Amino acid sequence: MTPIERARPEDAGEILTLQRAAYVVEAQLYGDPFIAPLVESLEGVRAAIDSATVLKAVDGGRIVGAVRGRLGDRAGLIGRLVVAPDRQGLGLGTALMRAIEDEMSSQVKAFDLFTGHLSEGNLRLYRRLGYRETRRERVHEHLTMVYMRKHS
Repeated sequence: MTPIERARPEDAGEILTLQRAAYVVEAQLYGDPFIAPLVESLEGVRAAIDSATVLKAVDGGRIVGAVRGRLGDRAGLIGRLVVAPDRQGLGLGTALMRAIEDEMSSQVKAFDLFTGHLSEGNLRLYRRLGYRETRRERVHEHLTMVYMRKHS
């Protein structure tokens, strides 16, 4: 089992590199190289680590996955779930999701997240974890966001 722990500010560079590697496939899927996770700055990742709950999965000193959670008005907001391309399909995304939910569950009664309509792997994962679609919003000609919620 890969250990999951809180990210530290000094992890920001490695998390940003991992995030870019993981989201390249999403960018190709939607034909958009400017999706938010690919254009986020190092300072943006550091700010997230400082202001939110950011967890990392570490294997042999290498960060192989990460996820963010922050408190919203009525729910925990989960985002930027990333797994190293060479580690995808091994249950790490599931482990990270469960860890962020466990970390935040005493503070919220529900979790919200979103993903793109073509991201079938993400949609399958979230549905398997108990998330249900609450709405869809077309944000670009090529992209409809699927919003999902899970009650804790």
